Amino acid sequence: MTENHNPTHKHSESSSDDGRLEDVLSEVGPRLRRIRRERGATLSALSESTGISVSTLSRLESGGRRPSLELLLPIARAHGVPLDELVGAPPVGDPRVRVKPIVRYGRTMFPLTRRPGGLQAYKVVQQPGSQTPEPRTHEGYEWLYVLSGRLRLVLGEHDVVLGAGEAAEFDTRVPHWFGSTEDGPVEFLSLFGPQGERMHVRARPKSG
Repeated sequence: MTENHNPTHKHSESSSDDGRLEDVLSEVGPRLRRIRRERGATLSALSESTGISVSTLSRLESGGRRPSLELLLPIARAHGVPLDELVGAPPVGDPRVRVKPIVRYGRTMFPLTRRPGGLQAYKVVQQPGSQTPEPRTHEGYEWLYVLSGRLRLVLGEHDVVLGAGEAAEFDTRVPHWFGSTEDGPVEFLSLFGPQGERMHVRARPKSG
């Protein structure tokens, strides 16, 4: 029984792995710049929210600074995106693990359902800013649950602020608007039934 020692083959595999790693790292900078610009954030604003200096952020985006977990984690947190989106991790089978976000007017929406029609679920991150409520109406029914931050909800004659752990549900034919307060970003879950579908509750706690 003989062993096959092939150091040349092992060296080739190692070189190939190193090359793939460098390719991934070289794409992080442009991706960081794109995500920041999509959210309308400046380097100064990102520096304030992450505690990372403007010069370091600039070097990261230009490729002059090697990305590290210590730097990428606070950036991902500030943008409200999963870490794998910053590093370009390959897609996986479950669309809820890695989805293509929808970015509109400072709001980033991560679809959690992929079936057409029926109840749709989203994880939403709304950046802070001065926003003038513009209530609108349309067919449907919506349920909101705040994960972090504070969510302002204008519903008919009501104007309320929801904190983490609070929820609201309403018929979208009632004039409504929701967005972040100026305190900071808000992260929440949205379940929306375009034809007025509601969640099906299988069990309810007994009344006291």
